[in-house]
Amino acid sequence: MNHVNASRRKLLCGSAATLAAAAVSPPLMAQPSRPIRIGLVSPQTGPLAAFGEADRWSIQQIMPALEKRGAPRVEILLRDSQSNPNRAGEVANALILKDKIDLMVVSSTPETTNPVSDACELNGVPCISTMAPWQPWFFGRGGTAERGFKWTYHFFWGLEDVIEVFTNMWAMAATNKKVGGLFPNDSDGNAWGDRKLGLPPALARKGFALVDPGRYQNMTQSFASHLSAFRRESVDIVTGVVIPPDMKTFLTQARQQNFRPKVISVAKAMLYPTTVEALGDLAEGITTEVWWTPWHPYRSSLTGQSAADLAGHYEQSTGRQWTQPIGFVHALLEVAVDVIRRARDPGNRAAIRDALAQTDLNTVVGPIRWQGGPVGNVAKTGLVGGQWKRGAKRRFELTVVSNQSSPQVPVGGKLIPL
Repeated sequence: MNHVNASRRKLLCGSAATLAAAAVSPPLMAQPSRPIRIGLVSPQTGPLAAFGEADRWSIQQIMPALEKRGAPRVEILLRDSQSNPNRAGEVANALILKDKIDLMVVSSTPETTNPVSDACELNGVPCISTMAPWQPWFFGRGGTAERGFKWTYHFFWGLEDVIEVFTNMWAMAATNKKVGGLFPNDSDGNAWGDRKLGLPPALARKGFALVDPGRYQNMTQSFASHLSAFRRESVDIVTGVVIPPDMKTFLTQARQQNFRPKVISVAKAMLYPTTVEALGDLAEGITTEVWWTPWHPYRSSLTGQSAADLAGHYEQSTGRQWTQPIGFVHALLEVAVDVIRRARDPGNRAAIRDALAQTDLNTVVGPIRWQGGPVGNVAKTGLVGGQWKRGAKRRFELTVVSNQSSPQVPVGGKLIPL
């Protein structure tokens, strides 16, 4: 590698993280004289930091592939939402108004994706988001079946998918079909617990009875009212969308009160090895949704790596266990680069937006295309179910136990009731 290319690869950490490199292969309709600026917002710190732990690594990992492809140059400006919606909006506005980005990418829960997407919609900046169920991203921002968004696009699974995956896993255990709900008072929790669009009507159609004691505040210190209701109704299954600190509080208090359901399936809290390790023995046997694994049969459009290659590279270079966001952050950058490659004028926001709307790309998480999605601006990705079990190489390893919704992902074992 020559010194010119090497100088472009400087990575500045923290709030001013900037990564510059040569980007996509020609031909392009226009060649801007300046670098194309991409803003990336995700939670690097705070209770949601596990979502963003691989982001810097993901940026660095794609650079050699981009450098081989020639001009135009791309700068990726990484910003920390601090797991706070207000902070997410602030850094998004700074990227738009001060740094003059051409394209925004954002990930990790509606608390980050929604304020960033709203800032982009307001200011006419194309935006790609992921790692939040599509309903809280779309309906939570005021989208309707008749009226979508002009500048903001999203790819991920929806509540209908996680309901299907969870109930498929619950059918593998003998239960009384009574389900206790853990729904926080935030965008995710309100969407999951919505009486019309959330879990209540969907579970009822499948023969499950939901016990919903009401919303709680994130970072709560007590689940006494929930545990009391679950015990009173003889709940066999617990589900919800819980941040990691609250999951530890709930599981600790449940064990203290000798409340032992047969299955616990929660979103968000049990996705990552770092949060599972923090729970210790409390984590064993908990089930969760699984968006991406080394066993997914897809390859990167940027690097040619398989899902297994990407996960293996992460473990080898960091010494840490693979984590699900690796695939989706990589795919987020895949789509961004593909859009810039296809834009008639990659220095023009409207041209980037037009190319974004026409995306049809096979990525390391599967195909992404907005044409034919459940609503405008949304592309769906697949989902399977997994359980944390004692591992051979690690204390706990995530095993796929249900793949009815995405049979292309192989099952690695059977569900074991708690």
